[in-house]
Amino acid sequence: MEFLDNLALGFQTALALQNLFYALLGALLGTLIGVLPGLGPVATIAMLLPSVYTLDTTTALIMLAGIYYGAQYGGSTTAILVNVPGEASSMVTAIDGYQMARRGRAGAALAIAGLGSFFAGCVGTLLIAAFAPALTELAFAFGPAEYFSLMVLGLIGAVVLASGSVLKAVGMIILGLLLGQINTDVISGTPRYSFGIPELTDGIGFIAIAMGLFGIGEMIVNLGRPAEHRASLTRHVAGLWPTRRDLGDATPAILRGTALGAVLGVLPGGGALLGSFASYSLEKKLPGRDGEIPFGQGNIRAVAGPESANNAGAQTAFIPMLTLGIPPNAVMALMIGAMTIKGIQPGPQVMTANPSLFWGLIASMWVGNLMLVVLNLPLIGIWIRLLSVPYRFLFPAILVVSALGLYASGNNNFDIYMGVLFGGIGYLLFKLGCEPAPLILGFILGPMMEENLRRALLLARGDWTTFATRPLSGALLLAAALLVATTISPAIRKRREATFREEF
Repeated sequence: MEFLDNLALGFQTALALQNLFYALLGALLGTLIGVLPGLGPVATIAMLLPSVYTLDTTTALIMLAGIYYGAQYGGSTTAILVNVPGEASSMVTAIDGYQMARRGRAGAALAIAGLGSFFAGCVGTLLIAAFAPALTELAFAFGPAEYFSLMVLGLIGAVVLASGSVLKAVGMIILGLLLGQINTDVISGTPRYSFGIPELTDGIGFIAIAMGLFGIGEMIVNLGRPAEHRASLTRHVAGLWPTRRDLGDATPAILRGTALGAVLGVLPGGGALLGSFASYSLEKKLPGRDGEIPFGQGNIRAVAGPESANNAGAQTAFIPMLTLGIPPNAVMALMIGAMTIKGIQPGPQVMTANPSLFWGLIASMWVGNLMLVVLNLPLIGIWIRLLSVPYRFLFPAILVVSALGLYASGNNNFDIYMGVLFGGIGYLLFKLGCEPAPLILGFILGPMMEENLRRALLLARGDWTTFATRPLSGALLLAAALLVATTISPAIRKRREATFREEF
């Protein structure tokens, strides 16, 4: 009964007229910045942080939360339509979502992404309400050694992201790890591999790599095709809504992605992003029905699973912030800053000292997710009209949006130059038959792996056996070893090559 009473208090707070208005405003802003690459929820929330002074604490947090999970919705739109991920967590969605758009199935992809996001967001919110303390204990079980082992498992799992050769996938991961080393050493403060270029001392921007490899690189590839072939890719639309078979294929993937994202979203350091990659890897390993479209060519499970995972992770990322006052990512850190500005100490006491704030924020997530699905589903018809625009008009618009996003990400021209450079690299990778997704995962996880490796060794005084002797870390490394064994097995390799053989 206490749980129901708390939810009733939460909905009473969330459904107040002022809170409803700011939840809608946050959802709209989040969708917009998700669609526009380069802005991102971190920059937007940082710019809006001064507004906290003039708003009630609960109202301000409801708006900021709406911006965060609204961006997860919007990021899939441009990923599916023009292969430009609006958010990092939409990277995986672009792989098959864009191929669905090329097949004339953009409407089905957008609808499944929206429905999966709504379901996952609701489940994630329910988990916050019901199991926040238990899931927080799970996050506490992860130390530096466990994080390192989890990332090793993630990188090995990335091999299955590539639909081509295993050797090329490994090469892409290594290239991503090397690119991730271009930064300033966190312990000594020494620039590494910056070649005297000041802009590289902070590392290569993720937006520059993502938009270059996916957006600009795909644009160059399309321009290299005959004009009539480009037109046929963009003008044929098979239908606005998913078929019954689509829903049957997508529903189990949505359930699996929601479960994965909800668990990984609690972990600090980009759990929602890890969830989307993990979901794609899982779906690619699981057998599909006979006659299913191969992964990498427009498989609807590859849209449903990752989109559900990143939205579930976006919701459960609130758990350590609300229950412990520990921010799992930059957005949560800004929200803790907003609470501090209003004189509220983040931590376990928020639930008892400010119940209307705690439960009102949770209830507003249900309301916000409903707003998002109501806003986004009717827009599907408008979005796919973009695909009827002749490519000679569409590609300059993509280039302009990409350039604006790149400039907004760092407020300098250097990111634009890097985006163009990686656009050329993306075209080269396409010609060589290499998939960029493992490169991106290696680039993201590389610095995090190095940091946790060094922290674990410092705590263990240089004893490398700590990774195997800690139960959870050892189990993750064992899972990684089993994954390697199955990948290099001749029988599995032959089946994999037969499954992922590209059809042109």
